[in-house]
Amino acid sequence: MEILFPILTAFFVTCLAVLPTIKLAQKYNLVDNPKLRPHPAHTQNRIIPRAGGLAIFTGIVTAIFLFIPLDKHIYGIIISLVILLIVGLLDDFWTNFNPYLRLLFQFLVAAVVVASGVGITFVNNPFGGILRLDSFVYTINLFGKHNIILIADIFAFLWIVWVMNMTNWSKGVDGQMPGTIAVAAIIIGAFSYKLFIGGDQNQLGISLLAFITAGSALGFLVFNWHPAKIIPGFSGSTILGFMIATLSILSGAKLAIALLVLLVPAVDFLYTFFRRVLEKKSPLVGDRKHLHHLLLDKGWSHRRISLFYITSCAILGLLAINLSSKGKLFTLLGLAVIILGGIIWLNFFSGYSKQADRDNG
Repeated sequence: MEILFPILTAFFVTCLAVLPTIKLAQKYNLVDNPKLRPHPAHTQNRIIPRAGGLAIFTGIVTAIFLFIPLDKHIYGIIISLVILLIVGLLDDFWTNFNPYLRLLFQFLVAAVVVASGVGITFVNNPFGGILRLDSFVYTINLFGKHNIILIADIFAFLWIVWVMNMTNWSKGVDGQMPGTIAVAAIIIGAFSYKLFIGGDQNQLGISLLAFITAGSALGFLVFNWHPAKIIPGFSGSTILGFMIATLSILSGAKLAIALLVLLVPAVDFLYTFFRRVLEKKSPLVGDRKHLHHLLLDKGWSHRRISLFYITSCAILGLLAINLSSKGKLFTLLGLAVIILGGIIWLNFFSGYSKQADRDNG
Protein backbone atom coordinates (compact mmCIF):
# COMPACT_ATOMS: atom_id res chain seq x y z
CA MET A 1 0.00 0.00 0.00
CA GLU A 2 2.87 2.38 0.71
CA ILE A 3 3.82 2.10 -2.99
CA LEU A 4 0.30 2.00 -4.41
CA PHE A 5 -0.97 5.37 -3.16
CA PRO A 6 2.00 7.46 -4.40
CA ILE A 7 1.99 5.94 -7.89
CA LEU A 8 -1.79 6.23 -8.23
CA THR A 9 -1.76 9.81 -6.95
CA ALA A 10 0.91 10.84 -9.47
CA PHE A 11 -0.96 8.98 -12.23
CA PHE A 12 -4.37 10.53 -11.61
CA VAL A 13 -3.12 14.04 -10.85
CA THR A 14 -1.14 14.00 -14.10
CA CYS A 15 -4.18 12.72 -16.02
CA LEU A 16 -6.39 15.42 -14.50
CA ALA A 17 -3.78 18.09 -15.25
CA VAL A 18 -3.49 17.18 -18.94
CA LEU A 19 -6.85 18.58 -20.09
CA PRO A 20 -6.38 22.08 -18.59
CA THR A 21 -2.79 21.99 -19.88
CA ILE A 22 -4.10 21.35 -23.40
CA LYS A 23 -6.51 24.29 -23.07
CA LEU A 24 -3.74 26.59 -21.80
CA ALA A 25 -1.43 25.45 -24.59
CA GLN A 26 -4.07 26.21 -27.21
CA LYS A 27 -4.96 29.57 -25.66
CA TYR A 28 -1.35 30.80 -25.44
CA ASN A 29 -0.17 29.18 -28.68
CA LEU A 30 2.07 26.62 -26.97
CA VAL A 31 1.55 24.21 -29.86
CA ASP A 32 3.64 22.23 -32.29
CA ASN A 33 2.69 23.55 -35.72
CA PRO A 34 5.04 22.15 -38.42
CA LYS A 35 4.18 25.05 -40.75
CA LEU A 36 5.06 27.75 -38.21
CA ARG A 37 7.69 25.77 -36.31
CA PRO A 38 9.58 23.84 -39.03
CA HIS A 39 12.05 21.23 -37.87
CA PRO A 40 13.73 18.38 -39.79
CA ALA A 41 12.89 15.94 -37.00
CA HIS A 42 9.11 16.35 -37.22
CA THR A 43 7.34 13.02 -37.59
CA GLN A 44 3.79 14.24 -38.21
CA ASN A 45 1.92 17.15 -39.77
CA ARG A 46 -0.78 17.70 -37.14
CA ILE A 47 -0.96 20.73 -34.86
CA ILE A 48 -0.47 19.33 -31.35
CA PRO A 49 -0.39 21.10 -27.97
CA ARG A 50 3.03 21.14 -26.33
CA ALA A 51 3.66 22.07 -22.66
CA GLY A 52 3.17 18.49 -21.46
CA GLY A 53 5.80 19.19 -18.80
CA LEU A 54 3.22 21.24 -16.88
CA ALA A 55 1.00 18.17 -16.32
CA ILE A 56 4.01 15.96 -15.52
CA PHE A 57 5.38 18.55 -13.09
CA THR A 58 1.99 18.85 -11.36
CA GLY A 59 1.70 15.09 -10.90
CA ILE A 60 5.22 14.64 -9.54
CA VAL A 61 5.30 17.64 -7.22
CA THR A 62 1.81 17.01 -5.80
CA ALA A 63 2.74 13.43 -4.92
CA ILE A 64 6.08 14.53 -3.46
CA PHE A 65 4.37 16.94 -1.05
CA LEU A 66 1.89 14.25 -0.02
CA PHE A 67 4.19 11.28 0.41
CA ILE A 68 7.88 12.27 0.56
CA PRO A 69 9.51 13.82 3.67
CA LEU A 70 11.09 17.13 2.71
CA ASP A 71 14.83 17.37 3.14
CA LYS A 72 17.65 19.22 1.37
CA HIS A 73 17.69 16.71 -1.50
CA ILE A 74 13.96 17.11 -2.13
CA TYR A 75 14.18 20.90 -1.97
CA GLY A 76 16.96 20.77 -4.56
CA ILE A 77 14.88 18.47 -6.77
CA ILE A 78 11.79 20.71 -6.58
CA ILE A 79 13.77 23.88 -7.39
CA SER A 80 15.34 22.08 -10.35
CA LEU A 81 11.93 20.93 -11.59
CA VAL A 82 10.60 24.50 -11.40
CA ILE A 83 13.53 25.77 -13.50
CA LEU A 84 13.04 23.03 -16.10
CA LEU A 85 9.31 23.77 -16.29
CA ILE A 86 9.83 27.50 -16.84
CA VAL A 87 12.54 27.00 -19.47
CA GLY A 88 10.44 24.36 -21.21
CA LEU A 89 7.36 26.59 -21.38
CA LEU A 90 9.49 29.40 -22.81
CA ASP A 91 10.80 26.96 -25.41
CA ASP A 92 7.22 25.94 -26.23
CA PHE A 93 6.26 29.59 -26.74
CA TRP A 94 9.27 30.87 -28.70
CA THR A 95 9.83 29.14 -32.01
CA ASN A 96 13.59 29.70 -32.09
CA PHE A 97 14.59 29.37 -28.45
CA ASN A 98 18.39 29.16 -28.36
CA PRO A 99 19.49 25.52 -27.78
CA TYR A 100 22.69 26.70 -26.12
CA LEU A 101 20.65 28.75 -23.64
CA ARG A 102 18.57 25.66 -22.90
CA LEU A 103 21.79 23.73 -22.25
CA LEU A 104 22.99 26.49 -19.93
CA PHE A 105 19.83 26.13 -17.84
CA GLN A 106 20.36 22.37 -17.75
CA PHE A 107 23.80 23.04 -16.28
CA LEU A 108 22.13 25.28 -13.70
CA VAL A 109 19.61 22.59 -12.81
CA ALA A 110 22.33 19.98 -12.39
CA ALA A 111 24.35 22.39 -10.25
CA VAL A 112 21.36 23.10 -7.97
CA VAL A 113 20.59 19.46 -7.26
CA VAL A 114 24.26 18.54 -6.82
CA ALA A 115 24.64 21.48 -4.40
CA SER A 116 21.72 20.07 -2.42
CA GLY A 117 23.75 16.93 -1.73
CA VAL A 118 22.95 14.61 -4.63
CA GLY A 119 26.34 13.20 -5.58
CA ILE A 120 28.12 10.04 -6.66
CA THR A 121 30.72 9.22 -4.02
CA PHE A 122 31.52 5.80 -5.46
CA VAL A 123 30.83 3.46 -8.35
CA ASN A 124 30.91 -0.31 -8.21
CA ASN A 125 33.97 -1.91 -9.76
CA PRO A 126 32.63 -4.73 -11.97
CA PHE A 127 35.78 -6.73 -11.21
CA GLY A 128 35.39 -6.41 -7.46
CA GLY A 129 35.18 -3.70 -4.80
CA ILE A 130 34.28 -0.07 -5.40
CA LEU A 131 35.89 2.97 -6.98
CA ARG A 132 35.80 5.95 -4.64
CA LEU A 133 35.24 9.46 -5.99
CA ASP A 134 35.37 11.41 -2.72
CA SER A 135 39.05 12.30 -2.45
CA PHE A 136 38.69 16.11 -2.56
CA VAL A 137 36.11 17.66 -0.19
CA TYR A 138 34.98 21.28 0.40
CA THR A 139 32.19 22.38 2.79
CA ILE A 140 29.41 24.90 2.00
CA ASN A 141 26.00 25.81 3.46
CA LEU A 142 23.14 25.45 0.95
CA PHE A 143 19.87 23.88 2.08
CA GLY A 144 21.92 22.93 5.16
CA LYS A 145 25.56 21.93 5.53
CA HIS A 146 26.91 20.17 2.48
CA ASN A 147 30.30 18.86 1.44
CA ILE A 148 31.34 19.51 -2.15
CA ILE A 149 33.08 16.32 -3.18
CA LEU A 150 34.88 17.57 -6.26
CA ILE A 151 35.26 14.50 -8.50
CA ALA A 152 32.01 12.93 -7.30
CA ASP A 153 29.99 16.10 -7.86
CA ILE A 154 31.46 16.74 -11.31
CA PHE A 155 30.58 13.16 -12.26
CA ALA A 156 27.02 13.58 -10.97
CA PHE A 157 26.72 16.95 -12.73
CA LEU A 158 27.71 15.49 -16.11
CA TRP A 159 25.53 12.40 -15.62
CA ILE A 160 22.41 14.49 -14.91
CA VAL A 161 22.96 16.77 -17.92
CA TRP A 162 23.60 13.79 -20.19
CA VAL A 163 20.51 11.83 -19.14
CA MET A 164 18.29 14.91 -19.56
CA ASN A 165 19.53 15.40 -23.11
CA MET A 166 19.39 11.69 -23.90
CA THR A 167 15.75 11.65 -22.83
CA ASN A 168 14.96 14.82 -24.77
CA TRP A 169 16.44 13.32 -27.93
CA SER A 170 14.27 10.21 -27.50
CA LYS A 171 10.82 11.75 -27.71
CA GLY A 172 10.44 11.69 -31.47
CA VAL A 173 7.33 9.52 -31.78
CA ASP A 174 4.14 9.38 -29.74
CA GLY A 175 4.46 7.38 -26.53
CA GLN A 176 8.17 6.72 -26.91
CA MET A 177 9.62 8.87 -24.14
CA PRO A 178 7.05 8.56 -21.31
CA GLY A 179 6.82 4.80 -21.93
CA THR A 180 10.56 4.21 -21.59
CA ILE A 181 10.86 6.53 -18.59
CA ALA A 182 7.97 4.74 -16.84
CA VAL A 183 9.77 1.41 -17.25
CA ALA A 184 13.09 2.84 -16.05
CA ALA A 185 11.45 4.44 -12.99
CA ILE A 186 9.62 1.20 -12.09
CA ILE A 187 12.89 -0.78 -12.33
CA ILE A 188 14.74 1.71 -10.11
CA GLY A 189 11.80 1.86 -7.69
CA ALA A 190 11.59 -1.93 -7.45
CA PHE A 191 15.33 -2.24 -6.85
CA SER A 192 15.29 0.45 -4.16
CA TYR A 193 12.29 -1.19 -2.48
CA LYS A 194 14.16 -4.49 -2.49
CA LEU A 195 17.04 -2.76 -0.69
CA PHE A 196 14.54 -1.27 1.78
CA ILE A 197 13.11 -4.70 2.57
CA GLY A 198 16.69 -5.87 3.03
CA GLY A 199 17.19 -3.32 5.80
CA ASP A 200 18.26 -0.05 4.16
CA GLN A 201 15.61 2.32 5.55
CA ASN A 202 16.85 5.24 3.44
CA GLN A 203 15.72 3.48 0.27
CA LEU A 204 12.00 3.73 1.01
CA GLY A 205 11.71 7.42 0.14
CA ILE A 206 13.79 6.90 -3.00
CA SER A 207 11.59 3.98 -4.02
CA LEU A 208 8.45 6.06 -3.52
CA LEU A 209 9.96 8.92 -5.52
CA ALA A 210 10.74 6.51 -8.37
CA PHE A 211 7.19 5.13 -8.37
CA ILE A 212 5.83 8.70 -8.31
CA THR A 213 7.91 9.42 -11.43
CA ALA A 214 6.57 6.24 -13.05
CA GLY A 215 2.99 7.17 -12.15
CA SER A 216 3.30 10.60 -13.70
CA ALA A 217 4.94 9.20 -16.85
CA LEU A 218 2.16 6.62 -17.21
CA GLY A 219 -0.52 9.28 -16.65
CA PHE A 220 0.98 11.36 -19.42
CA LEU A 221 1.37 8.29 -21.66
CA VAL A 222 -2.42 7.87 -21.69
CA PHE A 223 -2.69 11.13 -23.66
CA ASN A 224 0.62 10.85 -25.52
CA TRP A 225 -0.08 7.46 -27.11
CA HIS A 226 -0.53 7.68 -30.86
CA PRO A 227 -2.34 9.71 -32.05
CA ALA A 228 -1.11 11.99 -29.26
CA LYS A 229 -3.42 14.62 -27.83
CA ILE A 230 -0.41 16.40 -26.30
CA ILE A 231 3.38 16.11 -26.55
CA PRO A 232 5.86 16.54 -23.70
CA GLY A 233 7.89 19.40 -25.11
CA PHE A 234 11.32 20.23 -23.74
CA SER A 235 10.00 20.58 -20.19
CA GLY A 236 8.32 17.17 -20.11
CA SER A 237 11.27 15.24 -21.46
CA THR A 238 13.89 16.99 -19.33
CA ILE A 239 11.79 16.77 -16.14
CA LEU A 240 11.42 13.01 -16.54
CA GLY A 241 15.04 12.60 -17.63
CA PHE A 242 16.18 14.66 -14.66
CA MET A 243 14.17 12.46 -12.29
CA ILE A 244 15.70 9.25 -13.69
CA ALA A 245 19.23 10.69 -13.50
CA THR A 246 18.74 11.85 -9.92
CA LEU A 247 17.00 8.66 -8.79
CA SER A 248 19.78 6.50 -10.19
CA ILE A 249 22.22 8.45 -7.99
CA LEU A 250 20.08 8.49 -4.84
CA SER A 251 19.33 4.77 -5.11
CA GLY A 252 22.93 3.93 -4.30
CA ALA A 253 24.73 5.10 -7.43
CA LYS A 254 22.94 2.48 -9.56
CA LEU A 255 23.98 4.20 -12.76
CA ALA A 256 24.63 0.88 -14.47
CA ILE A 257 21.00 -0.15 -13.96
CA ALA A 258 19.65 3.09 -15.42
CA LEU A 259 22.13 2.94 -18.30
CA LEU A 260 21.29 -0.66 -19.13
CA VAL A 261 17.53 -0.01 -18.98
CA LEU A 262 17.90 3.01 -21.29
CA LEU A 263 20.59 1.43 -23.46
CA VAL A 264 18.74 1.87 -26.77
CA PRO A 265 18.22 5.66 -26.39
CA ALA A 266 21.71 5.95 -24.86
CA VAL A 267 23.44 4.35 -27.85
CA ASP A 268 21.29 6.38 -30.23
CA PHE A 269 22.28 9.56 -28.39
CA LEU A 270 26.02 8.81 -28.48
CA TYR A 271 25.95 7.80 -32.15
CA THR A 272 23.96 10.91 -33.08
CA PHE A 273 26.21 13.20 -31.05
CA PHE A 274 29.47 11.98 -32.61
CA ARG A 275 27.93 11.69 -36.09
CA ARG A 276 26.98 15.37 -35.99
CA VAL A 277 30.43 16.34 -34.72
CA LEU A 278 32.13 14.35 -37.51
CA GLU A 279 29.79 16.01 -40.01
CA LYS A 280 31.00 19.36 -38.61
CA LYS A 281 27.53 20.23 -37.36
CA SER A 282 26.45 21.38 -33.93
CA PRO A 283 25.37 18.40 -31.77
CA LEU A 284 22.48 20.56 -30.53
CA VAL A 285 20.95 21.17 -33.97
CA GLY A 286 18.36 18.49 -34.72
CA ASP A 287 18.10 16.33 -37.82
CA ARG A 288 16.13 13.36 -39.07
CA LYS A 289 18.60 10.53 -38.42
CA HIS A 290 17.67 9.28 -34.94
CA LEU A 291 16.82 5.61 -34.63
CA HIS A 292 13.09 6.35 -34.41
CA HIS A 293 13.29 8.34 -37.67
CA LEU A 294 15.10 5.47 -39.38
CA LEU A 295 12.43 3.03 -38.20
CA LEU A 296 9.69 5.37 -39.44
CA ASP A 297 11.38 5.44 -42.83
CA LYS A 298 11.36 1.62 -42.79
CA GLY A 299 7.57 1.76 -42.49
CA TRP A 300 7.18 1.22 -38.75
CA SER A 301 4.25 2.99 -37.08
CA HIS A 302 4.46 5.26 -34.04
CA ARG A 303 2.91 2.57 -31.88
CA ARG A 304 5.26 -0.15 -33.09
CA ILE A 305 8.32 2.01 -32.44
CA SER A 306 7.10 2.97 -28.97
CA LEU A 307 6.39 -0.66 -28.11
CA PHE A 308 9.87 -1.59 -29.37
CA TYR A 309 11.47 0.99 -27.04
CA ILE A 310 9.25 0.10 -24.07
CA THR A 311 9.71 -3.66 -24.48
CA SER A 312 13.47 -3.31 -24.94
CA CYS A 313 13.70 -1.22 -21.76
CA ALA A 314 11.63 -3.75 -19.81
CA ILE A 315 13.76 -6.71 -20.93
CA LEU A 316 17.00 -4.85 -20.24
CA GLY A 317 15.62 -3.73 -16.88
CA LEU A 318 14.91 -7.30 -15.82
CA LEU A 319 18.45 -8.23 -16.83
CA ALA A 320 19.87 -5.24 -14.95
CA ILE A 321 18.37 -6.15 -11.57
CA ASN A 322 19.39 -9.81 -11.84
CA LEU A 323 22.95 -9.55 -13.15
CA SER A 324 26.16 -9.09 -11.18
CA SER A 325 28.24 -5.96 -11.73
CA LYS A 326 30.50 -7.86 -14.12
CA GLY A 327 27.47 -9.30 -15.89
CA LYS A 328 26.01 -5.81 -16.32
CA LEU A 329 29.27 -4.58 -17.85
CA PHE A 330 29.59 -7.35 -20.43
CA THR A 331 25.87 -7.30 -21.24
CA LEU A 332 25.96 -3.52 -21.65
CA LEU A 333 29.00 -3.62 -23.94
CA GLY A 334 27.74 -6.55 -26.00
CA LEU A 335 24.25 -5.17 -26.54
CA ALA A 336 25.58 -1.66 -27.18
CA VAL A 337 27.67 -3.04 -30.07
CA ILE A 338 24.61 -4.84 -31.48
CA ILE A 339 22.38 -1.74 -31.18
CA LEU A 340 25.09 0.47 -32.70
CA GLY A 341 25.49 -1.98 -35.57
CA GLY A 342 21.75 -1.86 -36.20
CA ILE A 343 21.72 1.95 -36.26
CA ILE A 344 24.68 2.07 -38.65
CA TRP A 345 23.03 -0.49 -40.93
CA LEU A 346 19.80 1.52 -41.01
CA ASN A 347 21.76 4.70 -41.75
CA PHE A 348 23.87 3.43 -44.60
CA PHE A 349 22.15 0.41 -46.09
CA SER A 350 18.42 0.92 -45.69
CA GLY A 351 17.36 4.01 -47.63
CA TYR A 352 17.57 6.31 -44.59
CA SER A 353 16.84 9.46 -46.65
CA LYS A 354 13.36 8.23 -47.62
CA GLN A 355 10.56 10.44 -46.28
CA ALA A 356 8.18 8.97 -43.71
CA ASP A 357 4.86 7.61 -44.95
CA ARG A 358 1.90 9.84 -44.02
CA ASP A 359 0.19 6.81 -42.51
CA ASN A 360 2.94 6.78 -39.88
CA GLY A 361 2.06 10.29 -38.79
